Amino acid sequence: MQGSANLVSSILPLVVLFAIFYFLVLRPQQTQAKKHKAMLLALKKGDKIITNGGLVCEVVKPEDDFIKVKLNDEGTIVKISRDYIAKQIDDQK
Repeated sequence: MQGSANLVSSILPLVVLFAIFYFLVLRPQQTQAKKHKAMLLALKKGDKIITNGGLVCEVVKPEDDFIKVKLNDEGTIVKISRDYIAKQIDDQK
């Protein structure tokens, strides 16, 4: 009886530590990744985005793996990978 109680008291801190790690680190990362993926899937023509490189672009045509974007007012259109889109910005100024 004393051996099993000793085992439980030695494992309990590890379980508590894992639970704290899960709720403070893993779960917020998972929810942020889900929101980012949903944002990427919801992009449509005319949306303003920022790339990981800091470029502000306007979506011209979303495709499966790439997105065609307009870089400036002169109409320079390039294709970028969905992996390099950092966030969507609101054009409410």
